[in-house]
Amino acid sequence: MDWLQIVVLALVQGVSEFLPVSSSAHLILVPVLTEWQDQGLAFDVALHLGSLMAVVIYFRRELWQMMTSCMAAVKGQRVDHDARLAGWVVIATLPVCIVGFLLRDVVADYMRSPLIIGVSLIVFGLWLGYADWRKRGTRSEYQLTLNDALLIGGAQALALIPGTSRSGVTMTAALMLGMSREGAARFSFLLSIPVIVLAGGLEALELIGQPNPVDAWAMVAGALLSGVSAYACIHFFLALIKRMGMQPFVLYRVLFGIWLLWFFHG
Repeated sequence: MDWLQIVVLALVQGVSEFLPVSSSAHLILVPVLTEWQDQGLAFDVALHLGSLMAVVIYFRRELWQMMTSCMAAVKGQRVDHDARLAGWVVIATLPVCIVGFLLRDVVADYMRSPLIIGVSLIVFGLWLGYADWRKRGTRSEYQLTLNDALLIGGAQALALIPGTSRSGVTMTAALMLGMSREGAARFSFLLSIPVIVLAGGLEALELIGQPNPVDAWAMVAGALLSGVSAYACIHFFLALIKRMGMQPFVLYRVLFGIWLLWFFHG
């Protein structure tokens, strides 16, 4: 891998992981459009690690409070809103784990075509636009219920379809359930932590026993660039979302999807 490929892939992963534009769509298409060789599983793990570190560092105070509240609840103390939020994150992660385990090979083998990616970008982008336009409410992530967590978790399972966007579809479901833009985004970002851990863990397991050499410098550089860009993306997205809403991302998704359909099937 040359440095241009490292930088491009790391920035694409870091920025698109948390924006509602589908990181999988962009990472699938980069080597197609550039004719670069596949970057390999080891580099993918490094990119995921960088994104994970970014979201953990950004939400470190919330995560610490959730952990301490859960420990207190286990000891028989009162279950507060932080402990409940931790429970909702776990519950909302279960559907994607189950569906991903059952359909992982199907998705990898049959659902990574530009046609599916383009249609998913458009359809789920329009759904996001509708939710942001008509269904936005005022509830925060601390006001979720069990039913909310299950519905958002079910929506998250749809993100296994390339082009859907995990962050986009979970924000859409949250907005439809009456959450505020900030609350929907924050809960989506918290949900990304166990998902990235599980996805990166599966990729790391596949690396065990592989004889291919690993470019350590490329992995370190990729992880750092992915982490820094992801942290900046989270920060600015949460700072600007109240004013700009989701519509710029909806427009980008629709135009990108139309271009893909024209480029590959026109």
